Amino acid sequence: MKGLKGKVAIITGSATSIGASVATAFIDIGAKVVIADIAEEAGARLAGQLGENAVFIRTDVRNDDDLKAAVNLAISEWGQIDFIVNTACTYLDNAMDSTREEFLEALNVNAAGGFMLVQFARPHLKATKGAVVNFGSISAKVAQPGRCLYPMTKGAIHQLTRNEALLLAEDGIRVNTVSPGWTWCAIMDEVSGGDRKKTDNVAAPFHMKGRVGDPQEIAEAVLFLCSDHASFITGTDLPVDGGYTALGPEQQTDALGNLAN
Repeated sequence: MKGLKGKVAIITGSATSIGASVATAFIDIGAKVVIADIAEEAGARLAGQLGENAVFIRTDVRNDDDLKAAVNLAISEWGQIDFIVNTACTYLDNAMDSTREEFLEALNVNAAGGFMLVQFARPHLKATKGAVVNFGSISAKVAQPGRCLYPMTKGAIHQLTRNEALLLAEDGIRVNTVSPGWTWCAIMDEVSGGDRKKTDNVAAPFHMKGRVGDPQEIAEAVLFLCSDHASFITGTDLPVDGGYTALGPEQQTDALGNLAN
């Protein structure tokens, strides 16, 4: 993709899972990455695997000093920041039994952390006419049983993205969200007992593609939104969901046909 080689990205939550795939995709295309994550062992290991164009810094997105340190590291290592990718999140969610503390924790990690990082990186993003990709979700757009906090925070991210895009347009900074559907990741691996086939089968009725996504497919969408190919795209959401949001509640069954039978 045009406009990515040699550029510098800070990627939160990128030590493992989808975030690690995003970091790897940037490296593979010739960019440089700061892996900003709370998981020290996994982050250091990934940075070692990705080579000299990747550095790791322990980053708790709830801590402004940590976020500032990630910005400073990017500048000290490579002298610029072109992209911020906010993948860090918590799945803390006890639905209607969630406490106030849990509610605020979910907002702090999933929305406030990325907002503050963009704020701290803004002067550098302005200098490079950079881009921000926030991670939304299909969960932002529908009600889901047994959940409340995670969808709420993802909805907040979508509105935050629209406002950031407007407020940062004067700096030449583009801001968008990417919204994955069900994607094979650490949580799905854990819940399914490592059974990808079972996971695909469960997901099939409500994904047009009949399967969950691969992390690399999400990473490619992030690269696109950061690339020159997306130069006129800002303030919007790119669903990478295998047709989940387009399908609707009738899923892939012929509801009227079933009614007639």
